[in-house]
Amino acid sequence: MSDTDTTTDPTRAAFEPLTADANAGSGGDLNLDLLLDVPVTLTLEVGRARIPIRNLLQLNQGSVVELERAAGDPLDVYINGTLIAQGEVVVVNDRFGVRLTDVVSPAERIKRLR
Repeated sequence: MSDTDTTTDPTRAAFEPLTADANAGSGGDLNLDLLLDVPVTLTLEVGRARIPIRNLLQLNQGSVVELERAAGDPLDVYINGTLIAQGEVVVVNDRFGVRLTDVVSPAERIKRLR
């Protein structure tokens, strides 16, 4: 084995720290244009229920599954599985929508990722 063999060299690669200037667009703002078209999955959760498979197999049209939330409780809004807000169901031009009533702060979202 030679002294220049890097396959067994335990030294780690060193990189310069990233700075806001290195990623900045015009005006000193971060350039987020590359992220604007990335698709994400938006999920609205009305509630949850745990039921045995026996009861699941007995469900048919008209069956009612009781959820752990009360009527009128806010919906949870998830982006890619991460809670970002709570809201309420609204109807706009004969279509359902959601009005956000409480948005999780960016700092709290980052804390929940860890």
